[in-house]
Amino acid sequence: MDGFIREVKLFSDGGCRGNPGPGAIGLLILNEANQELDKHAECIGHTTNNRAEYKALIRGLDLCAKYTRGRVCCFTDSQLVVNHMNGTWRLKNEELRSLFYEVKRHEQVFQEVIYQHVERTNPSVKKVDRLLNEAFEGR
Repeated sequence: MDGFIREVKLFSDGGCRGNPGPGAIGLLILNEANQELDKHAECIGHTTNNRAEYKALIRGLDLCAKYTRGRVCCFTDSQLVVNHMNGTWRLKNEELRSLFYEVKRHEQVFQEVIYQHVERTNPSVKKVDRLLNEAFEGR
């Protein structure tokens, strides 16, 4: 794995103003020592909260590929996304199913991808939430 590190942590958040409404995503990538490698925020157009959460994860995995081919630990406050990705909950929504398969395609770059739910009170989750709100505000 020349030029790559062994593992990264991805914190992702997606949301919209209204549901559906204008959406944005926020991302934070940390190394194993919790040092910031990258952060990203962008508006993603009209969407729902759940679609925004998936789109944040997809964009986040894209960015993680710059740093590792090893392990990616994905942290999000979306129980829906974590339970879908871990196979705990069935996917009933057709549009979310297509986003789920898009995430699965992005996973193939890595040796291992792990999904874990974290509370909104987690400092890194608060940071990605701030990033997505800054995207809404055009900062």
